[in-house]
Amino acid sequence: MDFDQLETFIEVSRLSSFSRAAEKRFRTQPAISSQIRSMEEEVGAKLLDRSGGKVSLTASGKLFLKFAEETLDARKAATVAIAETERVPRGEIVVGANEGTCLHILPEVFAHFKKQYPDVSVSIRRADYSKVLESVIDNSVDFGVVSMPINDNRLTAVLIHKDDLVLITPPKHPLAKLKSASAVDIAQYPLVMPKVGHTRDALDNLFHERKLKPRYAMELDSSELLKRFVAADVGIGFISRSNVQEDVKANVLATIPLADAQIRRDLALVFRKDKALSRAALAFIDIAVKIKTADSVASGKR
Repeated sequence: MDFDQLETFIEVSRLSSFSRAAEKRFRTQPAISSQIRSMEEEVGAKLLDRSGGKVSLTASGKLFLKFAEETLDARKAATVAIAETERVPRGEIVVGANEGTCLHILPEVFAHFKKQYPDVSVSIRRADYSKVLESVIDNSVDFGVVSMPINDNRLTAVLIHKDDLVLITPPKHPLAKLKSASAVDIAQYPLVMPKVGHTRDALDNLFHERKLKPRYAMELDSSELLKRFVAADVGIGFISRSNVQEDVKANVLATIPLADAQIRRDLALVFRKDKALSRAALAFIDIAVKIKTADSVASGKR
């Protein structure tokens, strides 16, 4: 039995699916099934119940999962400890963030980090706000990058990016001619909205406080889809300013500031207060703060 098999078993357990685990692990489903079967033969017990439409852990599987997770945690700790003795950042960093942050904020940070520390493996897990925080708390990621504020006293938050929410419309939309748009102006048109999250909560509060009842044309769980449907003139929408800069340059979308409100979308790098950060993790924080602070200053001068 090897670490790769343990990682496969944990992924199947987490996703309750051989096919989804195969996709996640970049393997074929038969290869995943073969790894699980080999492990079951080695431990002498059935670990996963394949009956019905969903894969679930057996009693033996639940016990084995605990040992598998502890083994991988021990391997990671050993790698970090050895790297620390060499005083050279090594090992692995896992970051959790939502779609927009993955596409528009983190690539530059990752590029700078990898140039300076090529021996550190960096991976990202894409999830929504609540799932990212859960991953930070349960230690399945080292950091999360989420919108502020963060109201959890178990976490430390380091501001890395300043941003705000803007209205987006097709370039020829009537509101695109305005220097700014009020909530009353916006409520006259169909809206394409995020299903859940900080942005949705802030917008619901904005319209509620002004006793407005906007028309929701669509509710989406993807910021990139939201931009595409707005560009197609299904409705107007809201998004973080930094997530739409390339679309504005390409004249695909127009941005209009809010006239009677400012909704901040500042991002923070969050991690557990009780987490002992490796040299690699500390280096990542330092680079993220420097890169994104420089970007914010440059944006402010434009």
